Amino acid sequence: MAKILVFNNDTDRMETYYRGENEPMPYNTNGTLKVREFRGSSKSNILWTTKRCMQSWNSQRYIYGGPIPVGFAFKRPYEGRTPETSHNIMQVLLLM
Repeated sequence: MAKILVFNNDTDRMETYYRGENEPMPYNTNGTLKVREFRGSSKSNILWTTKRCMQSWNSQRYIYGGPIPVGFAFKRPYEGRTPETSHNIMQVLLLM
């Protein structure tokens, strides 16, 4: 069970969710991003994101039309990201 903190950009407040590994992330449409995919290989029980990030995921997933491998995109710097994955993170951030 993961504790997921989501910053809601519309209300300027943090929201807390508790989800299992096979449940969809908060604000995720059609269950296209599961908690285990978002977590990746991180060992942390606390995950965080923003509502805008999840909405961007929904938009890009719809445009792409198929599964999008997230891989290392959401890893913390000390958890083994490489320059290539940092580039992927920047692409996600630009969508927000």
